[in-house]
Amino acid sequence: MSTPPAAGAGAGQGTERPTLADIAAAEIVSVATVSKVLNDRKGVSPETRERVTRALERAGYRKRGSERLYAPQIEIVFGSLAGEWAIELIRGASRVARAHDLTLSVVESGVRFGVAPGWARAAAQRQPAGIILVASELPDRDRAQLHSRTIPFVVVDPSGDPPPDAPSVGSTNWAGGVAAARHLIELGHRRIGVVAGPNDLMATRARVAGFRSAMEAAGLPVDPELIVVDEFQNETAPEAALRLLDLADPPTAIFATSDLKALGVYAAARERGIRIPEDLSVVGYDDLSLARWAGPPLTTVRQPLADMAAAAGDIIVRDRTNLTLSTDRIELATSLVQRDSTAPPR
Repeated sequence: MSTPPAAGAGAGQGTERPTLADIAAAEIVSVATVSKVLNDRKGVSPETRERVTRALERAGYRKRGSERLYAPQIEIVFGSLAGEWAIELIRGASRVARAHDLTLSVVESGVRFGVAPGWARAAAQRQPAGIILVASELPDRDRAQLHSRTIPFVVVDPSGDPPPDAPSVGSTNWAGGVAAARHLIELGHRRIGVVAGPNDLMATRARVAGFRSAMEAAGLPVDPELIVVDEFQNETAPEAALRLLDLADPPTAIFATSDLKALGVYAAARERGIRIPEDLSVVGYDDLSLARWAGPPLTTVRQPLADMAAAAGDIIVRDRTNLTLSTDRIELATSLVQRDSTAPPR
């Protein structure tokens, strides 16, 4: 696996793949000519087409199911590489890439919920087998550029509602929020707090909506004072949870919309001398490996991150083989994993 810059050339096995501009310069032709050969378009003499085709194949571009050539790699694009959450997605995408003799290129765009200007144009020149966009929104112009080159792309864990022509893979976030709240309600908790992520994330809104639905179904009030939106860059920071624990009537349980935020609740509890789960029950979300090693091990909602990325990879391989661009919408199931951070209230 290699990690090129956001708008750089594709890469494979640690070496940079020549761009179309590199090949054009080496063969003394225009980039447009190389692009025409790559996409099997007219307007190139047979001699030049043969010569450029050989150059593309030497550079690692290859054919599958048609005369169209592409770089044998899948690109996975993150706004930022966020620790174990990103590693799980990379693991799933890598699994599909290996199974189909492709490399995986990891790109960090540096743009929250989006891609850098000019990224789609550069990606179209690299002509990868396909692109996985994580929690991203693509402007119409960028989608059109990828569509024009028949480059399959899939949005994983979309930050908003993807347009009809953008396939996506997510998880049942609403059901996950329901499961977290229902577990705490069944233990006997009635005053339950929430440490939520940013409201502009569709996944966060769905998890909180599921939590609210479970509370309302149980006939329990949802106190707005108990729902705290955590905008801190450091997700494990305790400030949001401290706002709940310092209330005159604090909650007996807290649902955190990510495992990292749950660790922030752990830190706040330690700071206030509150024991988990004796004095406070905590439920997280994601089921990262750190959840098993927390003290105590964290009850959490499992989100199948690796499987989500693998499903996106499968769509790309299928679309690349068939030279089609699908509009699939897939949601994988979430499930509650019970460990030692929850108990009946005192």
